[in-house]
Amino acid sequence: MGVLLFKWLVTALTVLHPFYVSVTEITHDKSKNELQVSCRIFADDLENAIKKQYKAPMDIVHPANRAITDSLIAGYLAKHLFVTTDGKPVRLQYLGYKIEEEAAWCFLAAEKIPAFKRAHVRNNILYDEHPNQINMIHVIQNAVRKSTKLDNPKADADFAF
Repeated sequence: MGVLLFKWLVTALTVLHPFYVSVTEITHDKSKNELQVSCRIFADDLENAIKKQYKAPMDIVHPANRAITDSLIAGYLAKHLFVTTDGKPVRLQYLGYKIEEEAAWCFLAAEKIPAFKRAHVRNNILYDEHPNQINMIHVIQNAVRKSTKLDNPKADADFAF
């Protein structure tokens, strides 16, 4: 879905009723044997979830201490996003985040990940915050893209390549 169409859709749906969605894209880089992950999460929702989980004040858009904010986001994602390839857990390393309009783009990666036949993703980001949370997941390998939508409470998805 194009960025402009996505923004229009979010704006249109927000006017009608609150809309809670995150998008996680998992890409395998064959040349680097690396898994690259990006999560697009509404910044205010992520901030509120982290405040609730850690009972700590924070401001994602204007952090007083970027290292602490990064640590809190990394901890939150580690508890709510899991990936396995061919039955082996993938250890995702948090790289950082950036704010783009109303969204926080969070970046993770894992090295030494060979091409895989199966991927399993468990994603319950913001499920504790919003009963109607939707998490979109895209897994891309060798230019083949597989996608699914998880509606709270469904948190698990399998992909075959």
